Amino acid sequence: MTSRGEMESNRSYAVGVDVGGTKIAIGIVNDSGSVKEQMILQTNKEKDPNKMIGYMAQSIQKLLDTARVSVEQLAGIGIGAPGPLDVKTGVISCPPNLPSWVDVPVVEAFKRKFSVPIVLDNDANAAALAEKRYGEAQENESFVYLTISTGIGAGLYLDGKLVSGSRGNASDIGHTVIDPSYGTCTCGPKGCFEWIASGTAIARRASELRGPPPYNQTSLCFVQCRRCQDCAICGTSVYIYRSWMCHTHQSVWSGEIVIGGGVSEVGDPLFLPYRIMPTAFGRKFVCS
Repeated sequence: MTSRGEMESNRSYAVGVDVGGTKIAIGIVNDSGSVKEQMILQTNKEKDPNKMIGYMAQSIQKLLDTARVSVEQLAGIGIGAPGPLDVKTGVISCPPNLPSWVDVPVVEAFKRKFSVPIVLDNDANAAALAEKRYGEAQENESFVYLTISTGIGAGLYLDGKLVSGSRGNASDIGHTVIDPSYGTCTCGPKGCFEWIASGTAIARRASELRGPPPYNQTSLCFVQCRRCQDCAICGTSVYIYRSWMCHTHQSVWSGEIVIGGGVSEVGDPLFLPYRIMPTAFGRKFVCS
């Protein structure tokens, strides 16, 4: 008979779920951080959140079966989602990019389907912890993780600790007002960081300037023009990123900014202006 201690020692896998406004990424990882299996689901914003959670649970089980990993081998399931949310109660409150997800008890819903520990956190905080443990920030005791994708978020890691606030929303910067002249954000106020400079914003600007077809977040003019800071589509975002980085380093000296999310895949064409400013931006600037 297998003892509880032996069972715990065999829990060498975890499931990660990244709930986004465009897609939901699900992965099975081992205790060294390597991905064993993964899949991408399209986020259906019209679908009832509880039905979407059921679909996610089915997909997790399918992925476990494919990977030949049993539920008994799981240490737990971690869910990253955009804020605002409440990590203590496990509730996704009302993310602007998921307008129908209002006070959704996602942890409780998953607990009814899987008898393992379930944890909810802000997606940028989860990514910051991953960068610290496995990624670009392993050697840093203080850094800022910035994610630019459908929306914008950040994770703040200072003096060896994640600064997340009482509910997990301390660095949820996407709806910080930057410049009201840029129009009304989906959250209500005018000129939010996310409204001006997210991947969605860049794609929207491309469609406005170039017309159809619709553009996604990463297949725009970056590769063609190679000078995004001078581009009518991307130049505004470059300016806003630079302003935010200056503010961050002046108010919360971190020494490093790690950028992730879909827009980070563009790399140097979009972010080169910061790589050549070491005195302003500290020891290191990287795209994860």
